[in-house]
Amino acid sequence: MRVLIVGSGAREHALAWGLAQSPGLSELHAAPGNPGIAAMGRCHPVRADDGDGLLSLAHTLAVDLVVIGPEAPLVAGVADELRHAGIAVFGPGAEAARIEGSKSYAKEVMDAAGVAAAPALSVARPPCVVKADGLAAGKGVFVCRTAEELDEGLRRAAALGGPIVIEELLVGREVSLFAICDGSRAVPLGAVQDYKRAGDGDTGPNTGGMGAYSPVPWLESAGALVERVHQPVVDELARRGTPFVGCLFAGLMLTDEGPRVLEFNARLGDPETQALLPRLEGDLLEALAAAAHGHADPALLRERPDAAVTVVLTGPDYPARSDYAGAAIEGIEAAEARGAIVFHGGTAARDGRLVTSGGRILSVTALAPELAEARRRVYEAVGEVTFEGVRFRSDIAAVAGG
Repeated sequence: MRVLIVGSGAREHALAWGLAQSPGLSELHAAPGNPGIAAMGRCHPVRADDGDGLLSLAHTLAVDLVVIGPEAPLVAGVADELRHAGIAVFGPGAEAARIEGSKSYAKEVMDAAGVAAAPALSVARPPCVVKADGLAAGKGVFVCRTAEELDEGLRRAAALGGPIVIEELLVGREVSLFAICDGSRAVPLGAVQDYKRAGDGDTGPNTGGMGAYSPVPWLESAGALVERVHQPVVDELARRGTPFVGCLFAGLMLTDEGPRVLEFNARLGDPETQALLPRLEGDLLEALAAAAHGHADPALLRERPDAAVTVVLTGPDYPARSDYAGAAIEGIEAAEARGAIVFHGGTAARDGRLVTSGGRILSVTALAPELAEARRRVYEAVGEVTFEGVRFRSDIAAVAGG
């Protein structure tokens, strides 16, 4: 099977890593890809949001399946353009992807589906959460516990453009829960704990994600949660004539009153994918292709008992800047020699050297039978990787549960 991955981040590298292990894979392509993906397939200089260019590339390569990683091309309708041309796609069309593209639309769908969400507030008053309604690359959510934080959150959300949503600040444990969907059925994929804040101890601004671990020891009955949260939304989107095909990702807060949806995303998470995929047994390609053709099969992928911890290495000014370019990267081979998997996020090849090119540069993942051992292994591997200005959190998975 010939596969085209759309995207260029560490999530897409993790997808390439997983797909490359399938005996059914004959060719692996990526657009635009990155140096890590280039080591296992062929990268093409086509932007992830260039629907016409991707369609032409898919026809030229005669691909059997397109896997779309990032949210922006999904919300823009790239999957629709490919499907209308008869190409199988793992990723929702534009209308279904509105579940991520518009938080107010997501609330409307959840309301109709009977899925509990964080309550909306008509007046901005601390404590509360301020959210940009549209896409913001994980940086459009502002937790406001004081009047000063609220003023700052409103200012920064307004600077992103578009409407703003104000929600009640919920108390509980947060978890990311994933399901593979075929338009009518949601099949549990796994749960991950991620770390959104830039600094240790969950301090600093929200980012696209600084690390993650899986499984989540304190979470019980993930399958029951998918039935309670994901399946009603999949049913509602199908009822509206906009079936969801792809990965549906729920950010949940488990409160004393029960689970509440903080947000839905229309794709796999980053860095959650880097922690989740290495824990899966089975054929990832077969599972994604089955869902793309309307037949998601829970027997195709299973979670291993091993734990995985992922630490993200960023540029010095991330998340304020996501364009840290040109610093030479060393030590990836040494990290891999320790048994870690290093996924490229913001890297480039220049003059025969690997250099930084982005905000979140690398995701380093280690596995072990126990979470504490996986954490020890990943930080040993992280210590091998160097580039000028490298930053990372030192407390990923330090406490299982947050």
